[in-house]
Amino acid sequence: MTPPTDPSALSRPDDFAPGGAESARVLDAINSPADLKKLPAAELPRLAQEIREEIIAVTSCNGGHVGPNLGVVELTIALHRVFDTPADQITFDVSHQAYVHKLLTGRRGGFFKKLRQTGGASGFCSRAESPHDSFGAGHAGTALSAALGMAAARDLNGTGEHIVAVCGDAAFTCGITMEALNNIVTSTKRLIVILNDNEWSIARNVGAISRYLTRLSTHPTYNKIHNDLERFFLSLKHGPEMHRTWMKWKRETKDFFVESSLFEKYGLRYIGPINGHDINELVAKLEFAKQSDQPILVHVLTKKGRGLPAAINSPEKFHGASPYDPLTGETRKTQAPPSWQDVFGRALTRFARADPRIAGITAAMPAGTGLSHLAAELPRQFFDVGIAEEHAVVFAAGLAARNIRPVVAIYSTFLQRSLDPILHDVCLQNLPVTFCMDRAGLSPNDGPTHHGLFDIAYLRLAPNAVIMQPKDEDELVDMMHTALVTRAPVFIRYPRGAAEGVPIKDEPALLPVGRAEVLREGAHAMIWALGTMVRDALALSDRLAAERGLGVGVVNARFAKPLDAELLLAHAAKTPLIVTMEDHVLAGGFGSAVLETLQQAGAAAAVERIGWPDTFVGHGTDTATLRAAHGLSPDAICARVLQALQKAAPEAARAPLAAISG
Repeated sequence: MTPPTDPSALSRPDDFAPGGAESARVLDAINSPADLKKLPAAELPRLAQEIREEIIAVTSCNGGHVGPNLGVVELTIALHRVFDTPADQITFDVSHQAYVHKLLTGRRGGFFKKLRQTGGASGFCSRAESPHDSFGAGHAGTALSAALGMAAARDLNGTGEHIVAVCGDAAFTCGITMEALNNIVTSTKRLIVILNDNEWSIARNVGAISRYLTRLSTHPTYNKIHNDLERFFLSLKHGPEMHRTWMKWKRETKDFFVESSLFEKYGLRYIGPINGHDINELVAKLEFAKQSDQPILVHVLTKKGRGLPAAINSPEKFHGASPYDPLTGETRKTQAPPSWQDVFGRALTRFARADPRIAGITAAMPAGTGLSHLAAELPRQFFDVGIAEEHAVVFAAGLAARNIRPVVAIYSTFLQRSLDPILHDVCLQNLPVTFCMDRAGLSPNDGPTHHGLFDIAYLRLAPNAVIMQPKDEDELVDMMHTALVTRAPVFIRYPRGAAEGVPIKDEPALLPVGRAEVLREGAHAMIWALGTMVRDALALSDRLAAERGLGVGVVNARFAKPLDAELLLAHAAKTPLIVTMEDHVLAGGFGSAVLETLQQAGAAAAVERIGWPDTFVGHGTDTATLRAAHGLSPDAICARVLQALQKAAPEAARAPLAAISG
């Protein structure tokens, strides 16, 4: 096969058309990979079309990772035709592209139709969901390391299963993947790596690796010589031995005859690039890879979004899409304020326009973080470093060391990867880097890999760090303004989705660092709420006043570090109960900071902490559903506060709890 030189040639024949044939679907007969293996090869293109229709039908209602899954339909079919899961182990990098894998491994029907909803399939691989999911994921760059560990375990155990790692080209911009690549030949002799090359991560790939793969995939002379020599050697009586000798000689003579690929320099045999939408060719190459006596990489070219024109035309939007119209690709309209990320992106662009020292940094997510606004208007002040969060942080530290004011915009869950650079390179040197942590708190549909429920705990331990969270979008802009003039590392956390709908004033206010805001005084209890929990605290205060006649005050804490100790101790001295509310785990979080402050001062006030329990919270339809499942519904919180108040001040809560909690 002559590899295509124009990836757009991979996008054609099966664009989405609703309705379809009246006859029974091929997909409905596939309940396991064994059923797929029985299917005649002539039926596979039809199966691929039906899988695309199913993915589009479900994601158009539920949202999800549309483009990545539409691009790997034929590749996933070929993998399950050739390999035998769960005995053979397939790891998917990030695993956001595993919807096809789920449909082929017994998870179609109602379970898949509730994708990313309560009681339905996860949007990622999950070992708890199916034995066919060999390794759970949700973050990039882990598949190759995990697969290499599995291969080494197989070798130690003396078993013979195949281990396959499916990695997107964007994963090779990630340091973890490169570290694994460096260790393959010293760790195992049998490993199959699939390089799914579609030129995109979430945004278009950046950097030298991306340019290298583009050259490799479009170099006809290189590919022709490799393919012709392989066919020639294998046609001879002692061909396999001769081919191994040739490959060894070529590596050792440092590309004297034909330039080897980067992967061959790491000791992997390289095959490709091949058309990732040709099932027959994929099956043939994967069968060949099964026989390899050395680690092998199969370079596959796919088209992200294949089968849905809107996804092909807008690959960044359809990487992870909200519910949409499958015919037009338009996002289903909702009446909601602008998203937190867009408020951040527009505000940063406004600040950067006024100060050329301000620079925005993203790790492959300009649209997801809101930095696409800055990239469009001030590209010189915008940096996309690819899927390389650790590098993003140290890069920002270098900028800050030379009088630039960097703003690193990363989802809370992804910033976890950068704890050492945060401690060692930013906080230790007290460099003025601003971190804007999107998706702090719950990310309901995505589940445990994406909830931003741990950042306060892992940042509060860092000396010099300032941690804040706004109650609304106007305060977010105030906090950004404050951060950009503060000579310290500043972390601003804010949630996913629509903001509060509060107007943003023309000129931002400079907030005094470490000072909270009293919104309402109360004699019976004071609620110290952080961020968007302020809204819930005010509603709870109103309810307790209306139903029980209790005076419950509310404080907008603003800062998790440094905490407003002076105000807190004043409240503890005159109020029997302090309640803390946070969209974060209780262990090590904002409530823990309050407890520590009171204990150090010897204050005797009772404390009731409201937050997420010590568990990984699953995915669900919405925030309210998940809160209710973990004892955090409005009724449950109200009952907990009353119970705590009965212990701290019995005379204040004499009426039976059933009036509230029933």
